[in-house]
Amino acid sequence: MTDDHVSHLSDDESSDEDVHFGELQGTLSKWTNYLHGWQDRFFVLKEGTLSYYKSETETHYDCRGAISLQRASFVPHEFDDCRFDVRCNDSVWYLRASSVEGRHRWIEMLEIQKAESGYGSEGSLQRHGSMLSITSGTNLSLASTGSFKKGRGLREKLSELETFRDIVCRQVDTLQAYFDTCAATASYLEDGALDDEAGDESGSNSPDDKRRNRAATLVPLVSSAHALNAIDFKGEAITFKATTGGIIACLSHCLDLMNQREEAWRRRLDKEVERRKKMEDTLRLLSHEKTHPVFLGGPDYEEGPYSRITDEEFFDALDAALDKLDQEQVDKNSLTSPIHMPDSPGPLIVHRLSEEVERVVQEHLKYDKMDLDEGVWELIHSEGEMKVYRREVEKDGVVLDPLKAVHVVKGITGHELCHYFFDPSVRMQWEGTLETTAVIEALADDTLVFHQVHKRVWPATQRDACFWSHIRCVAKGDDDQPDWIVVNCSTEHPTAPAGGNKLVRVVVNIAFHVETTVEPPANGKDISRDNITCKITYVANVNPGGWAPASVLRAVCKREYPKFLKRFTQYVKEQTDSKAILF
Repeated sequence: MTDDHVSHLSDDESSDEDVHFGELQGTLSKWTNYLHGWQDRFFVLKEGTLSYYKSETETHYDCRGAISLQRASFVPHEFDDCRFDVRCNDSVWYLRASSVEGRHRWIEMLEIQKAESGYGSEGSLQRHGSMLSITSGTNLSLASTGSFKKGRGLREKLSELETFRDIVCRQVDTLQAYFDTCAATASYLEDGALDDEAGDESGSNSPDDKRRNRAATLVPLVSSAHALNAIDFKGEAITFKATTGGIIACLSHCLDLMNQREEAWRRRLDKEVERRKKMEDTLRLLSHEKTHPVFLGGPDYEEGPYSRITDEEFFDALDAALDKLDQEQVDKNSLTSPIHMPDSPGPLIVHRLSEEVERVVQEHLKYDKMDLDEGVWELIHSEGEMKVYRREVEKDGVVLDPLKAVHVVKGITGHELCHYFFDPSVRMQWEGTLETTAVIEALADDTLVFHQVHKRVWPATQRDACFWSHIRCVAKGDDDQPDWIVVNCSTEHPTAPAGGNKLVRVVVNIAFHVETTVEPPANGKDISRDNITCKITYVANVNPGGWAPASVLRAVCKREYPKFLKRFTQYVKEQTDSKAILF
């Protein structure tokens, strides 16, 4: 065999060696669902499979999920430099690394392992060091058999065959030399050289004498030639048998190796054909449909700076979710028992936020009832006595529209309305959008600090708010009923830091201002609820935060604020209908 062929075999074997898959593991953020959003998970990339666990300490348990990389694709996000998606058929994992370099490293390792997992190690052949020892015919046979069992590579088998060739060549040379000597002796006798030499020395020409002389001369010559070229025919036969056995075993092993490689290459060819067919199908689909598949509930279809959901779809989703919350609230209120009406708040108490509370309350008392400038404020809703106005304001793309609503309600007083608007024990009964609400600090009887978390409404991000709430009675003339006001204004508090649990913090400055009018009853009768009318002025300055589309926010406000006023006033009516009037 030529050296070129040897080199070819060596290169082929090198390409078929087992590759030690590089492992990569670490923490990535994974999009779980629209309720919990991004959560940290521990990922392990190993042997062509990407799996994840809740944390690194749980890796000795079963994984939470795994994807085979053989049919997976890895898509870096178009705008988010740290995010990439792992897609496999209908399954999609949305992942975020802690840095751009981290994303690049993960994608690079995923691509490498995907390429290697396409072939796997099933067709790979390992190379081992040669253990061949040729010291006897028995050793040759055993060495060859042992090398076959260990599955040596073609290069080692080629070396063995070359050794066997050398042994056979030496045996051929030995036999050739022996037979050449025999042939030379026989030729010498045929030429009759012995007859002449024997006749001259003896001087006899009789045939018998010639035969005797010829035999006497031939025997020592043949014996001398045989002694010089004598061989061990039995030993050579054993060696030749062992050598040919080794050759046959090596050739058999080489055939097995080639059959294995043929099978491995056939599988590779089948995979490449299948892969090409799928790529052609994918290309055909992309040529007809260039849009990406929609995976509802994914991070691309929720509120965010790179959201792909349209404003109309965004609003429809919010609208449906809010309708569901309204129905849940109606069902909950139908099971609510009447609430005991507590006494009015006590006298004003000085606390750490007293100055801020006083300043904000006085601003609302001064400006809330001022006439609206028709050129600035837009009437967005009118229904009977209720009118809702809005002034469009945006800052850095965030909607900050101040809103003002005026409503007239009969049968309840300003004190009753403000009490239920302020009282934390009943807030969950009339506010259906709340998931939790808690008083985290009581500054005074009339001033509380709240932290409340709103329910997640897909596709919007979940939000929370931290604010102080203050209730106050504003005295008027002796003959007039006092006004009541509740002000909610955002504040910071160490027990409720902004951005906790990946919530978007809402900033609010809201006033619920009510004045009560009592119509004197006829014929000196007692005052009843039919004689009571209250006028509500509701002012809201809200920064919702986040990245919700401006058009959607304005549409939701236009829909929700009137619904809130009707729902809340109806709730207070139901709660106070059988109670004494609270002026």
